[in-house]
Amino acid sequence: MQYDYLIVGSGLFGAVFAQQAREKGKRVLVLERRNHIGGNVYTEKVEGINVHKYGAHIFHTNDDAVWKYVNRFAEFNRFTNSPVANYKGEIYSLPFNMYTFNKMWGVVTPEEAAKKIAQQRQEIQGESKNLEEQAISLVGRDIFEKLIKGYTEKQWGRECKDLPAFIIKRLPVRYTYDNNYFNALYQGIPVGGVYQAHRKSP
Repeated sequence: MQYDYLIVGSGLFGAVFAQQAREKGKRVLVLERRNHIGGNVYTEKVEGINVHKYGAHIFHTNDDAVWKYVNRFAEFNRFTNSPVANYKGEIYSLPFNMYTFNKMWGVVTPEEAAKKIAQQRQEIQGESKNLEEQAISLVGRDIFEKLIKGYTEKQWGRECKDLPAFIIKRLPVRYTYDNNYFNALYQGIPVGGVYQAHRKSP
């Protein structure tokens, strides 16, 4: 059989390209080494619970057209990602926001929090050379030591001083009492799990 497109890998890009090409009448062959499509965006049922096999994937966008497109293939719940950090029995809000700063330092206003962070970031001179310096320049030494250092070094298997600064540049820092990790208008996870979403026809 003749194909118009050969796509290697059925991650999000490959899967969307294949679907769009087929919708336009093209013949498409997709090669995938895993036993499922969607790349890392995949859930498995474990004792009735949808487990994100490769880490959590929460769909979020501000684009109306994109949101309408993905809803052709799945029903999404309204999931708000509001993670917390447990440091020796103390619970802190993530992303770093006024709840975090209040628990850490007892500050109440954004001005007080900004002043505290500004004092602590003074130890960093010039451009941040590694992840540790970048984190301190964003949120100060206290938050770095309690909420970033241990988790990051466990995740990467290396000291923060040995990791590049860019890894943590997207870290959300907010001077508001907002626990929503994403700012996107549309956020959610497919009802029934990602695998079921892959199987649904538009």
